[in-house]
Amino acid sequence: MFKSRLTSGIILVILAFVTVIAGGEILAAVLCLISLIAYGELCKVCEIHKKQKGKNYLEIIGYISIVLYYTTMILWKNPMHMAWVVSMSFIFHLFIYVFTFPRYHITQIMGSFFSFIYGPVMFSFLFLTRQLEYGVYFVWMIFISSWISDTCAYCVGVLIGKHKLAPILSPKKSIEGSVGGILGSVIVGALFGYFIVERVITQQQVTWIFALIGGVGSVVSQIGDLAASAIKRNYEIKDYGKLIPGHGGIMDRFDSIIVTAPMIYFLFSLLVS
Repeated sequence: MFKSRLTSGIILVILAFVTVIAGGEILAAVLCLISLIAYGELCKVCEIHKKQKGKNYLEIIGYISIVLYYTTMILWKNPMHMAWVVSMSFIFHLFIYVFTFPRYHITQIMGSFFSFIYGPVMFSFLFLTRQLEYGVYFVWMIFISSWISDTCAYCVGVLIGKHKLAPILSPKKSIEGSVGGILGSVIVGALFGYFIVERVITQQQVTWIFALIGGVGSVVSQIGDLAASAIKRNYEIKDYGKLIPGHGGIMDRFDSIIVTAPMIYFLFSLLVS
């Protein structure tokens, strides 16, 4: 298990590095593919398939919404156009609910739209962050605030963790580990900002911004991780999928990134002139 998890982790890091550096249409296409898989995983967990015979119109609308959302993002790169797609997706979900009633329960309607927002829409902020001026540097804070934070939290938790953070949701997570993850993200973010980004952005000091974003991102990342665990607890499953050996599904590996990415996008948009 450890070997397969380590191998998968290395491959994921390499793929993330290559696609993020490439940016543009390549990054958007990869995110679209990941989003389609994530949506399928979430629909299965949220029981969108439950008691359905024949075509599942909710899933069809969901997949169409994802493709249209990412196509709009690539062509216009404008959050307002993307918000329009989200609004239309919601309206079409209601359309299906009303005109096929009582085929779908309201929980299935909410589950399908939630799955569209929670995975695909949140993933898109990786692309939007990469598209910002200096985005090629900013985007790495998403991974630092998620994966570096997670690694530091694990190490500190194993070494000195005594007080449970969320004993019901995740018995192995500790308050000490959580603090270690935040501090680790702050330190790595500050070092990244000081040694690399300060040389590029000369009109303002950014080290403190990267440290701040590292800390906030770590907090949000941990909340995202626990939220994903809560969903799995609600539906009594171990993993969202089996796509990634040793990790589970797309949502198991990227559960923290999808909530960290929007926060980091908005913070950089606000703090860096």
